[in-house]
Amino acid sequence: MTRERLVTPDGDFVDLDCLPGRPGAPVLLVLHGLEGTGRSHYVAGLFNLARARGWRAIVLWFRSCSGEMNRLARFYHSGDTGDLDWVLRVLADREPDVRVGAVGISIGGNVLLKWLGEHGDAAPKVLRAAVAISVPFDLEACARVMDQGFQKAVYTASFMRSFHAKTRAKALAYPGFVDLEAALRARTFTAYDRAVTAPLHGFADEVDYWTRASSGPYLARIRRPTLLINALDDPFIPATSLPDVTTLPECVQTDFVPHGGHVGFVEGLPWRTRSWAERRAVEYLASLLELGAAC
Repeated sequence: MTRERLVTPDGDFVDLDCLPGRPGAPVLLVLHGLEGTGRSHYVAGLFNLARARGWRAIVLWFRSCSGEMNRLARFYHSGDTGDLDWVLRVLADREPDVRVGAVGISIGGNVLLKWLGEHGDAAPKVLRAAVAISVPFDLEACARVMDQGFQKAVYTASFMRSFHAKTRAKALAYPGFVDLEAALRARTFTAYDRAVTAPLHGFADEVDYWTRASSGPYLARIRRPTLLINALDDPFIPATSLPDVTTLPECVQTDFVPHGGHVGFVEGLPWRTRSWAERRAVEYLASLLELGAAC
């Protein structure tokens, strides 16, 4: 695996970790989940599946997630589609006939679906198909769940430790960029998004951010073959927030399964498990990338 750093049009950068493959082979583009790192199990899992097919693969690290803090007085957020759009256009400029299949995990899936809906028929043709796994289609509904009970005590607390460390680091470079005291007091997504995410990225408040960044309202405009994979027992994403399948375009398929948790979907023998969702995602993309199907 090799790393490539791309300088963004606004003077910041994004890092790509790239797996080489056969020249001209399809490219699997992975968008990670909230605070994803190189230790995220699904990155290795998806890359291994791509390698087995002779594909190339790329993971796009959102700003501040590649192991080095980004340069500008901003981070990334759950509806930030600009870097994805720009990276796809860079890939298209380099190789106009490249066939890209994208897999978005959790908020990476939210970003991917929102981008697909924003562009509709005008989406760059290099992106042939997409899969979104464990997507928070309604960010407000998910934040409310994460801000209470067991989820708050365990999962949200872990996210907050990461957020606080990054916010402290950013404040050293950009004093006063946010209300640091309020950010470090935050113990919930509501408090953190109100203190940091919303003002830093141009939203009126946390509810405005959740509303405008959610992918759910964009699904009807998707015009690329897309598969949605979610579990009804996801502890982060209430089943009531999943989209009504009758309202989705014909090119959008759903695998809303009873069990799988959040980015779980384990299958296989107890001593040799693997991810059903990752396997399903790559098989779905393979059926389209190799046949060149369109929506």
